[in-house]
Amino acid sequence: MRQKQTWGAAKWMLGLAIMGCSFSVQAQEQPKVQGFVHEQSSENDYTWPTDSLVLKKLDAWQDLKFGVLFHWGLYSVPGIVESWSICSEDVDWIPRDQKWNYEDYKKWYWGLKDEFNPVDFNPEQWADVMEDAGMKYMIFTTKHHDGFCMFDSKETDFSIAHGAFKDNPKKDVARYVFDAFRTKDFMIGAYFSKPDWHSPYYWWPYYATANRNVNYKIANHPERWQKFQEFTYNQISELMHNYGHFDILWLDGGWVGGKSQDIKIDHIVDMAREAQPGLITVDRSMRNKHENYQTPERGIPEKQLNYPWESCITLSNDWGWTPNAPYKSSTKVIDLLTEITAKGGCLLLGVGPTPKGIIEQPAVDILHQVGEWLRANGQAIYNTETTPHYQDGNVWFTADKDGKTLYAIYALPDKETLPETIEWSTNIPKGKMTILANGKRAKYEVEGDKVKVTLPKGLKNEPVAFKFEKK
Repeated sequence: MRQKQTWGAAKWMLGLAIMGCSFSVQAQEQPKVQGFVHEQSSENDYTWPTDSLVLKKLDAWQDLKFGVLFHWGLYSVPGIVESWSICSEDVDWIPRDQKWNYEDYKKWYWGLKDEFNPVDFNPEQWADVMEDAGMKYMIFTTKHHDGFCMFDSKETDFSIAHGAFKDNPKKDVARYVFDAFRTKDFMIGAYFSKPDWHSPYYWWPYYATANRNVNYKIANHPERWQKFQEFTYNQISELMHNYGHFDILWLDGGWVGGKSQDIKIDHIVDMAREAQPGLITVDRSMRNKHENYQTPERGIPEKQLNYPWESCITLSNDWGWTPNAPYKSSTKVIDLLTEITAKGGCLLLGVGPTPKGIIEQPAVDILHQVGEWLRANGQAIYNTETTPHYQDGNVWFTADKDGKTLYAIYALPDKETLPETIEWSTNIPKGKMTILANGKRAKYEVEGDKVKVTLPKGLKNEPVAFKFEKK
């Protein structure tokens, strides 16, 4: 009976994912999305770190420009929105079959632990694909809000190491994922959810779970909350002490923290930095000294920001894997990366591995095309700085650290054809202009403060980048 219920619910959710869970990422407007989107902290909220090792690592991270965020967990089995379907909030993007009562649904969801069996788990393939895509850093979801651990935590048996995958030699999957990317010289980051909906110290079974928050009054039960503080500290300590070198600790769940749900973040970060000197901490949307870089989600800030930030945007419509996902084109990804770089940020692209543990071929193909473009044009992206005049229509500008070289990148609108000429103003070239993709000279004319570049025949129909010295 249980198996029948499980697959019935799974089929319903799969159909819903295919039919109705789409949205578009627009660069300069807040998109309509299926999922909770963290509000971006403002420029006035940013506090520069004082630790010289953190500042040095932040500077190195800002040069990388392009990374990957993996969401992989119980939600990957039926291919549904990550974790949120067990949150009892009446919003459109949290779908459940109305034939199920809430408690039975949660039991079904928790039971996915006994079905999640990624027999084809291949972290080396993940690393190969992302290296080929031109990515330079990675963030792996060690635990999402549902509390299911993708590492072998000693604080709970609600983990992949104690489910259907428990007899596999790679059951401690986080260890193998991190190690695979270390061999590629990636910067390594651990995503960790501060809320934990499976923990009885956060969602106490004595009370109903009304929403995403702790479901009891902390002031009335301080001893229970203290146990949650200790639980959170201990799990992060396990990661920081037992899973090798880390560069980034990426803390999600921005409604947990501060005075209302204090997890003693100072204590946690002190411990993490003692184990991992120079560690970048990303306490998302908390507007505190531990938000070492800001993380606008599923969109791009309207203007250039000259402090550390990262847009986290999905390759498909969802963070995790869903069946028949409508992936963004390689041109769209390149355009996003171009705009983000010109505005001073990094792009963290969300890619969901399949329930079996691989990156599926449609995603591989798109990411390969992005990588091909970066191999030809990456000089205009990696290790660049911002320049004051950074946009003119579809043309975005970045600056070389030599203090004299500029790059102009024409962000080809998706599904359009390269024009015969490209025009911009203000950033006037001096002398030769080069097309990065082929190293050939580009013909251009200057009239006043206007530049008109004539494109040669035979260029690939993709974004095109130019290199020149500014007059």
